[in-house]
Amino acid sequence: MFKYISADELAAIIKSEAVPTKDYLIVDVRDDDWAGGNIVRAHNSPSHVFLSKIDELVEKTKDVPTVVFHCALSQQRGPKAARIYSEVRDAMQASGADKPHQVFVLRGGFQEFQSKFKNDSQLVENWDKDVWNVKYM
Repeated sequence: MFKYISADELAAIIKSEAVPTKDYLIVDVRDDDWAGGNIVRAHNSPSHVFLSKIDELVEKTKDVPTVVFHCALSQQRGPKAARIYSEVRDAMQASGADKPHQVFVLRGGFQEFQSKFKNDSQLVENWDKDVWNVKYM
């Protein structure tokens, strides 16, 4: 199953010595709302195709011990993707085909993360204030 991680906890991982795609991976499941910014080095796996690509994602990340999912608010798409991903990896681990791992959902999603860290280029990239002023006024 998955746990929740705060924006501050995720920021600490990103700024640590941990290596992206080796020690951790951030999976952003936003669809067309991906525009306007993202967490640095996040992998976009849109929710509308997530299920059809789950095996490919698990294969690419089976050696990554920490995987963090999020969407805009992490209320529906992020937790659903995290649950599906976690179930597949847990089944693989039970059969001896995977290593121990942790799956997280970013509490508050990208909206909370960008509101806190949008001006920190180590944490947020491609941020566009015009997109966010229109979307979330």
